[in-house]
Amino acid sequence: MRTLHLAAVFAVATLLTLTGCSSSSPKAATDVQVSPAPGQQATYLAALNAIDPEIVNGKGDKAISRGLDQCTAMKTEKNPNRRVTQIEERFISPHHPGGFGPAKSSLILGAVQKNLCPTL
Repeated sequence: MRTLHLAAVFAVATLLTLTGCSSSSPKAATDVQVSPAPGQQATYLAALNAIDPEIVNGKGDKAISRGLDQCTAMKTEKNPNRRVTQIEERFISPHHPGGFGPAKSSLILGAVQKNLCPTL
């Protein structure tokens, strides 16, 4: 029985390893978005609120999700001007449906990079 259990564990581990390394996988293991720690979330949201409270607009989860989406986009987009444009397109609000403009978008980008994906 123990041999069968060990064989099953080995088979599952092998499948997980192969699936994670597969180039045909729709999302590589490094592309998985991880929610930041609560303290990190608070720091990030405070940074956004300091830029303009309407960025978060009472929807912290949405602001975090948009920031994590931007982190994913920055893995392939290296042009700083294009990154600011992405922020303008991604971070919108009812009173800013076209984004917050280049100056605030640059600050938002800085908050995203510093707090959510500092290695990008």
